[in-house]
Amino acid sequence: MGNKKKKDPFWTYKTLKEMDPHEWESLCDGCGICCLDKIQDVDTGEIEITSVTCPFLDIKDCRCLIYEDRIDANPECLALSPENIKELTWLPESCAYRCIVEGRDLEWWHHLISGDLNTIHEAGMSVRERTGRGKSEKD
Repeated sequence: MGNKKKKDPFWTYKTLKEMDPHEWESLCDGCGICCLDKIQDVDTGEIEITSVTCPFLDIKDCRCLIYEDRIDANPECLALSPENIKELTWLPESCAYRCIVEGRDLEWWHHLISGDLNTIHEAGMSVRERTGRGKSEKD
């Protein structure tokens, strides 16, 4: 990725595939959009993002309550990977994973830039307080 050096932030000189698990996970900005239900039009393939969340999303922090077990607990949960990022056209343009793949820098409100996990919420870029709770198996 250009002539960046290791003193620069890791996302400026590493591809997604080159990142270690800690670096990969730290890229998540916590917007919560991945955890919203999506509806795909069978005729056009167009994907609409709803305002209904996965029942395991903490809607205050926009983080998964059962992150390590999410795939087993929710078969509809999609694990992001370097291999599938380009295919996930519904990811917002501001998504850090998408920014890296497209050769763009992270947004000013990303916690790796701002140093604060709340900046994304303060900037109005997360799903915090804009969602409804989905049904869980207990409902």
